[in-house]
Amino acid sequence: MAAIAESPSTELQGEASGYCNRDEWHCGFSDELCLTIVVAGASGDLARKKTYPALQFLFQHGFLPSNVAIIGYARTDMNDDKLREKLKPKLVGSDDDIDKFLKRCTYVAGSYDGAEGWQGLAKVLDKRESKCSKNPAGRLYYLALPPSVYPQVCAGLKEHCDNLRSVEGSWIRVIVEKPFGHDLQSSEQLADQLGKLYPEHQLYRIDHYLGKEMAQNLFVMRHANMFLAPVWNRTCISNVQITFKEDFGTEGRGGYFDTFGILRDVLQNHLAQMLAMVAMEKPLSVHPDDLRDEKVKVLRCIKPVEPHNVVLGQYTAANGQPGYTDDPTVPDDSKTPTFAAVTLYIDNDRWAGVPFVLKAGKALNERKAEIRVQLRATPHFVFNGEPESMRNELVVRLQPDEAIYLKMIVKKPGLEFDAAISELDLDYSRRYPEVDIPDAYPRLILDSIRGDQQHFVRRDELRAAWGIFTPLLHKIDAGEVEVHPYPYGSRGPAEADELLARADFVKNVAYDWKEPGGSKL
Repeated sequence: MAAIAESPSTELQGEASGYCNRDEWHCGFSDELCLTIVVAGASGDLARKKTYPALQFLFQHGFLPSNVAIIGYARTDMNDDKLREKLKPKLVGSDDDIDKFLKRCTYVAGSYDGAEGWQGLAKVLDKRESKCSKNPAGRLYYLALPPSVYPQVCAGLKEHCDNLRSVEGSWIRVIVEKPFGHDLQSSEQLADQLGKLYPEHQLYRIDHYLGKEMAQNLFVMRHANMFLAPVWNRTCISNVQITFKEDFGTEGRGGYFDTFGILRDVLQNHLAQMLAMVAMEKPLSVHPDDLRDEKVKVLRCIKPVEPHNVVLGQYTAANGQPGYTDDPTVPDDSKTPTFAAVTLYIDNDRWAGVPFVLKAGKALNERKAEIRVQLRATPHFVFNGEPESMRNELVVRLQPDEAIYLKMIVKKPGLEFDAAISELDLDYSRRYPEVDIPDAYPRLILDSIRGDQQHFVRRDELRAAWGIFTPLLHKIDAGEVEVHPYPYGSRGPAEADELLARADFVKNVAYDWKEPGGSKL
């Protein structure tokens, strides 16, 4: 599959100055590109489980230029063969397909805080690119590392590995993983440190939820369908729920999780991004900055969270499963929340007074991520039944079993004239059985190679999101917000249901949508 051709003049203009005329904007690359992807932290779990499998997907499906090399860099002392042996169990496909990909993968060992390792990497890069000196070169630095080392890693790359020759269409870009700080102050400090080394147009902050198929479908569905436009406001919509549930606990990663908690780990980034996608105005175009401008606007309209609009929880041992503090990596007296439900309000004309409930938790009764937009009850309901318990809903299921469905009130089959809830549904596995929906990471890595920042987080966007949650986070860290226990495998603290009730959420009666196999969605 051929890659999309790019406009070299536009690409060079953007890389040289950080400015790109939005009317002339185009993303892509030519197959002549000499692409080198450097995976810093190549020996770690993130690289092994996510980064390299994503790169393999792109390689096998023909989305990378023919002249591509992937260089792993880390402190671990190993050679090319050891790296390939470490990566192979997480790759998919035939042995021949896997071997073809692994031949593109090499390794350079070096420290993150000294010059010698980076100088060794620079020599490898220069030698590789000297073989195609007339072609444009692209260097993509993927930092599969803890954010605490981003400044020194970026400083090493900038000082020793940024000697890219001046061929039209050449570029350097840096992908960084969350978390981007612990609060507004630390996020701004990190942004300042990275911004002094790489300007905003070269930085690609990954929030993998923005790469999910259904998150991107939400954007198209909202802004391309005329029938949704008149109802997408406070007049018709009662409340919005954005939910992230996991049916497992920290499972040995409690030490990492305990330093962040569920608000920093999920709500401040993933769910806040989904809220912005639901609530934003239609952008002028799909230019990355047009889209991100609208997300920033709506995030800046959200006031900081008030404690009375928050329910926190921490799971306890139940159903044969250990509690959070039973994890040996978690302090016995930890008050870190593993569950949070937060009600936010957007102070603008479209959404004034509409509750947006963000809910996330570990060790719950199921695994799912979805957006649920509930409309107000139908006025002057002339049919049998209670209108308050028969509300229209639009649901976008991000995972598992990607789907979009609309709850409609229809006539119940039979001789009587009774109303009932039914669904208009788009189940992706049934509608597109031949399509292999990729994970978010291949999509986002491909976007970064094409130079498309549409699904990456801009600095002012990050600042606005942290501004919403930072005052609450400081209160939680000071022990000023109660953390309620809930049993492993439950729906979470009972207090969260009370929060939903205050947000005017009503569970529809007799609702039992089932997929073909019979399991309830």
